[in-house]
Amino acid sequence: MTEPVEAAARAAGIGPRLKGALEYGPILAFVAVYLVVRGEQYTFAGREWDGFVLLVGGFVPVVLASGLVMWRLTGRITPVQVLTLIIMALSGGLTVAFNDERYFKMRTTVVCITLSGILWVGLWRGRSWLTGVMGGMVTLSPAGWAHLTRRFAAVLLVLAAANEAVWRNFSTDAWVAYDTFVMPAAFFGYLGWQIRRAKAL
Repeated sequence: MTEPVEAAARAAGIGPRLKGALEYGPILAFVAVYLVVRGEQYTFAGREWDGFVLLVGGFVPVVLASGLVMWRLTGRITPVQVLTLIIMALSGGLTVAFNDERYFKMRTTVVCITLSGILWVGLWRGRSWLTGVMGGMVTLSPAGWAHLTRRFAAVLLVLAAANEAVWRNFSTDAWVAYDTFVMPAAFFGYLGWQIRRAKAL
């Protein structure tokens, strides 16, 4: 999903270390800080704050700044990245404003449902909008793109449901592990499998 940005990064002469730091540095920092502040309560500005909420308040600006730096260096940013950053900013703002971590945990659900809906609308109109995001990654026939788009849109709905199940029924520790490691691994593993199937069509 980030192939256009990766190509732009290579063209701009941005090394893999800098690109990796901008993309994954904030996420790894989030996990590291979370392990320190989880379960803690802090008094700030005359108000009692959960450590996770304060972490989100610091994490979202870092992610937005990282995305801005990448965009300035490469001159490229995908619509998916823009949508994700907007939803992250909104969910982070609501989390801090209401001192309620549930808003940030629902972010993944909102992103997945929104992207899935966009893809289903494209299919309904006879178009595979996934080609605009992944066209530089693989070469597929029209039937292959239609297959991949349907599977992509469907798995996003499954991931949205799974996210709701995890954050509503398990601890924040479990949700952080799921959102940071389990879900991305499952998603890209499934996507790789479906790309191989789509190439055969």
